[in-house]
Amino acid sequence: MKDLHKYYKIKGSPSEIYAALTNPFSIALWTGYDAVMKEEPGTEFSLFDGDIQGKNLSFEKDRRIVQEWYFGDQEQESIVTLTLRPDKFYTRIELLHTRIPDDAFDEIREGWDNYYFGGLKEFFEK
Repeated sequence: MKDLHKYYKIKGSPSEIYAALTNPFSIALWTGYDAVMKEEPGTEFSLFDGDIQGKNLSFEKDRRIVQEWYFGDQEQESIVTLTLRPDKFYTRIELLHTRIPDDAFDEIREGWDNYYFGGLKEFFEK
């Protein structure tokens, strides 16, 4: 198991970025796929046509999202914490993704950079 800790900076306010991460219609706009998401602890979510699935654990509006991501038959929880902070015209996003299975680590790291935050950055900075 490995942990991933990274920072991203995206043009837009924390409320805009937060909405893009929690509203299923907004998620579909920047991912190109339908999304199942409710801003409600205990609800399950599905992103990128089911490639990412899990359970929402907690929300702090415009500030923090905590989710459990599912990895096959994994018994240990893989927790994703996204913390949003304003930075002038940008939002700084701190990503902490814990307990990533070793065999999925490189793919997950690239996915965060290229698809998840890469797609979000491209959407906001067109």
